[in-house]
Parts: sequence; structure tokens; C-alpha cells
Amino acid sequence: MLYHLFYPLASSVKLFNIFRYLTFRTIYAMITALIVSFIIGPWIIRQLAGLQARQVIRTDGPESHLKKAGTPTMGGVLILAAIVIPTLLWADLSNLYVWLTLFIIVGYGLIGFVDDYKKVVEKNPKGLSPRQKMFWQVFLAAGVGIFLFKRPGFSTELYFPFFKNVHPDLGFVYVVFATLVIVGASNAVNLTDGLDGLAIGPVAINAATYMIFCYIAGNIKLSSYLQIPYVAGSGELAVLCGAMVGAGLGFLWYNSYPAEVFMGDVGSLSLGGGLGTLAVLTKQEILLVIVGGVFVIEALSVIFQVGSYKYRGKRIFRMAPIHHHFELKGVAEPKIIVRFWIITIILALVAISTLKMR
Repeated sequence: MLYHLFYPLASSVKLFNIFRYLTFRTIYAMITALIVSFIIGPWIIRQLAGLQARQVIRTDGPESHLKKAGTPTMGGVLILAAIVIPTLLWADLSNLYVWLTLFIIVGYGLIGFVDDYKKVVEKNPKGLSPRQKMFWQVFLAAGVGIFLFKRPGFSTELYFPFFKNVHPDLGFVYVVFATLVIVGASNAVNLTDGLDGLAIGPVAINAATYMIFCYIAGNIKLSSYLQIPYVAGSGELAVLCGAMVGAGLGFLWYNSYPAEVFMGDVGSLSLGGGLGTLAVLTKQEILLVIVGGVFVIEALSVIFQVGSYKYRGKRIFRMAPIHHHFELKGVAEPKIIVRFWIITIILALVAISTLKMR
């Protein structure tokens, strides 16, 4: 909105020429997201408490979590507001990739909102059934995949970070692949959201990492020099990534240990879906496995735990996802959280380093 309002005036007022720069708009999208979080955060937390949207704690989980019962949840509403508002203000709204990413973020947020509302407000413990949630996640993600497949100029090739000459063309199978990336990322973040600040910290780090990839992928000179696929228009996604970073830090203000509010599915599903979409649009899908390594490990720990118990009758971990395993081993919650953040930072640096390893 601000971009479309002020940039056309640059011909008469040189100061407004600054709106052409992605770096400027990305930084201020991040700052705006923080401001939005600080302004409406306390009000949203009060509204959630008034709705009795309070976290229900599993009785079979770590005993230390019982004291968290009654903490407001569905705080992902704040995250959505802090992403959407700055993006609409600072991004070029003629860019289709921005709208595609917002489509997934808001769409997945609505799925999570309905599930959370049924569980914590209507006191329906089942919420949306797993089949219903998966159907709508796949439906929205597949819609994005089909749109990209039919979009002229968008490559269906798959690029690998360490091999510059290996990029098989998946053809229509790319639709299935893109759907799996978006849905998988969404549910992996959802599984990670089990401790105060555990999910939102890595999400902010992942968004900051993809902010770099978006900027490079949208710059024909930089992408050519670094030998990564050029995706015309993807640079504008850096503004949205900046908003995600700011929204993540703003939410962390309230979600850090001990949390005043939890994000709920409305936050975790939308953030994960957003990261998956960014990976697809920048043609850096494989790198998401590295950058989002913490999310991958959390998801795999659940898969291995369920599979082992089903086929062997034995558990691999004391409890899954794996962060609960460490809790039951006596590691303090804040220490687990910070260590997972550190691991995410290391993985992000590894992912960025691959830009020179092609």
C-alpha cells in the first residue's frame, strides 16, 4: 500500500525513491510487525482469556506442564495480524508470489483457528478430525502447486544445494512434491510447538534465512553469480519474510518462558505452511530440510516413535516429540529451548554457506 502510494511520487520528490529498495521495505516491514505485536498483543491476550481460550494440558505429559493449564492459547491470531498488516503496507501488491504466500499463511491459519476454537472455546476435545485438517491442508497446497505448474516460466526442476548440475525436471509430479513440502513443513512446525518459545524462535530464524534466499533468487545478477535458480519476482518475498521475522520476535515477547500465551494451531500451521511456500517459490525446497532441521527432527521423532511402538511394541524415546524426551530426562525447559535455537542458527549458517558450494 505504501509502496504503491509513495513510489510513483519519486519522479517529483526524490525522497520517495527509497521505496524502490527491497532492503528498505524489508527492514520496515520487520519493524512494523514488531510495533503491531506490541500494540495489539496485550489486547489480544485479554480477548483470548475472556473467550476462555485456554490451553488444555495432556495429563500423560511432563508434570512440569500442569502449571501451564489455563494459559491463553490461539495467540497465532496475533502472529497473523503482525505478518499480514506489514506485508500489505510495504510489499508490492501486484506481485503474485506475495499473494500466494499470504494465501497459504491465512488459509492454514483459518484451518488452525477452527480446530483451536472447537477444542478450547467450544470444549470439543476432537476439534477438526485429522482427516479434515489434512484434506484442507492438501487442498490449499495443491492449489498453489497447480498454479505454479501452469504459470509460464516457473521451473518444475528440483535443485540440490551441493550439486550445481543436478536438477531433474519433475513435470506434473512437481505439484505433488510442492504439496508435500508445504503440508510437511506446516505439520512439522505444529509438532515442534510444545514448549514456551520453542517453535517461534526457529521459525524467525528460518524466515530470516529465506529472506536472504528470496532476495538472491529475485536478483538475476546475484542468482547467476551464485548459480542458484533465478525466479523473477521472488525478491519481493523478502518483504514478507521480514514481516515474519518481526512477527516472530514480537510474539516471542509474550511467548518466551514462562509464556503468557501460546500460538495454538492457528499459529503453528500457518507459519509452517508459509515457510514451505517460501521454499517452493524460491526453488530452495531441499534446503528447507537443513534450515528447518529442528522441525524435521521433531517430526521424525514422532514418526519413529509411533512406528516402533506399532511394530515392535517398544518406544524409542521416553515421549515424543523429542523435546518431551529431554524434559523427562531432567533437562530444564529453558535449556532445551535455547539449545534448539542454537542448533537452528547453526543449521541456518550451514544452509547459507551452500550458496558458495555449488
